[in-house]
Amino acid sequence: MSLLKIAAAITTAATAALALVACADADGTTEDQVVAGGRTVNLGPDQNRVTAEKVDAIAAKVPEEIRRSGKLVVGGSAGTAPPLRFYATDDKTAIGVETDIAVLIAGVLGLEAQLENTSWENLFIGLDSGAYPLGLSNITVTEERKEKYDFATYRLDTLAFEAKKGGSWRVTKPEDVAGKVIAVLSGTNQEKILVDWSKANEARGLAPTDIKNFQNSSDYYLALESGRIDAYLGPNPTCAYHATTSGKTEVIGTFSGGGAIVGKIAATTKKGSGLVEPVAEAIDHLIANGKYAEVLDRWGLGGEAVEKSEINPPGLPKTG
Repeated sequence: MSLLKIAAAITTAATAALALVACADADGTTEDQVVAGGRTVNLGPDQNRVTAEKVDAIAAKVPEEIRRSGKLVVGGSAGTAPPLRFYATDDKTAIGVETDIAVLIAGVLGLEAQLENTSWENLFIGLDSGAYPLGLSNITVTEERKEKYDFATYRLDTLAFEAKKGGSWRVTKPEDVAGKVIAVLSGTNQEKILVDWSKANEARGLAPTDIKNFQNSSDYYLALESGRIDAYLGPNPTCAYHATTSGKTEVIGTFSGGGAIVGKIAATTKKGSGLVEPVAEAIDHLIANGKYAEVLDRWGLGGEAVEKSEINPPGLPKTG
């Protein structure tokens, strides 16, 4: 697979579903939902989420301390944008595909999902300390992260460059970002990839990329619309969502977040905690019974589905 695999099917699926929001004014809206194209998207705090029944054989494998608590505490970054994890219309309830997957996994394990919002940096601190036994926050499997964490994959990792609408610039290879000002969220896989590309371009005698770090989606959106940056590099679902709903930007290139391998997004646990195996089995059960597909389709991400959950698959390689 090439480094810059254009994921047209994924972009189309995400854009089609998320166009519901852009069309909402024409087709009718309420405070908590949008209706268009025959589909309703619930943006309110009462999500009526897809749920799953407990599977005793899988639930029995959950570490005893977590089983006794009756809860599965799941951490996620509050800075993530729609449709992955974002706040409902009450500005306090976390909703999105990541929270829905968390609720499904907890159901199979016979636990109540306790969804905790935190910063990207503190998410990993919480995983390290045990405050969050599980993390679901668009976390890419990398070889470096595998030294500290165990992973159970549940979605393909597709990244995108988002730029102002109407330009001719497209990103199809690393050389295309030479000399550009590009924003990423600090500490993410996207940042690592962009740093690597910039170094490789400098080694070829090209101009480095001016990389700007942000912590929240609202910050890079403002920078993009004001022209302070040329593009933003982030998860394809969030870029497609923002491009569709704002009408001011467009996706100018997509590729696998795993670089030369197929990138995978995974549920993340502290290494050796004993939780990753039942989580992977829960995901496989949800894939088999159709609940998994139901949730992905709800958020327009059916094109990022995996056929089975892999524990600690090959990840984005380390760089020297």
